[in-house]
Amino acid sequence: MAEQSVQDFVTDLFSLKGKLALITGGGTGLGFGMANTYVKAGAQVIITGRREAKLKEACKKLGDRSHYIVNDVTELDSLPGLVEQIESDFAPIDVLVNNAGINLKKNATEVTNKEFTDIIDTNLTGVFALSREVGKKMVERGEGSIVNISSMAALYGLPGVSAYAASKTGVVGMTRVLASDLSPKGVRVNAIAPGFIETPMLLKAMDSDPDRKRRVLERTPMKKFGLPEDVSFAALYLASDAAKFLTGVNLPVDGGNSIGF
Repeated sequence: MAEQSVQDFVTDLFSLKGKLALITGGGTGLGFGMANTYVKAGAQVIITGRREAKLKEACKKLGDRSHYIVNDVTELDSLPGLVEQIESDFAPIDVLVNNAGINLKKNATEVTNKEFTDIIDTNLTGVFALSREVGKKMVERGEGSIVNISSMAALYGLPGVSAYAASKTGVVGMTRVLASDLSPKGVRVNAIAPGFIETPMLLKAMDSDPDRKRRVLERTPMKKFGLPEDVSFAALYLASDAAKFLTGVNLPVDGGNSIGF
């Protein structure tokens, strides 16, 4: 047998061909970017979210191997049915990406109980509930990968985001415990902490606050913002066989911002 070429080796290692991935919040932003990368890597992708128009538009761009289901992760009673629907109508879920999330920028003394709870419900409770339901199926099959999206807010004290930081810090802790619970049964659980990623929203915020932009770049060793594809490539790696011995990891994709001074 001819020696496998380098290209084939790399392609096979990072391939998601024959896999089904479920990506919450996949209609826009980083979620859409990850969905696009997964499709290019050969996966069939199901994206969910609350806005059907955005999901439908996203699937047109993603192509034939993409499908959408309107779903709100805070409607916890709907999640078991969502998982059953996907596995019945499409295929077993091989990869779950918990990307859906909301933010609130407000001084801690002004955050109401409801505002705090709303963030926790979406960013933490919904992530746990969906991971539990998908995890049950993965454990039965003895394989699977769950990728959670955490945040730099879980690594240091960003001002004005107390609820968001609490939720994302919870995601990091939960990732480690889920890895301990599920990995002995073949299911890997990891997280990604995106840094300052170049999106229209970020660029607008930074352009309107030059001092903040300067401070961000000064403490980022690579001296630049990341691109959405940087997060997508990390998500592909964690979902693929290339990361077959990784579990319980919270991977900063931040140009070194979390370790810069």
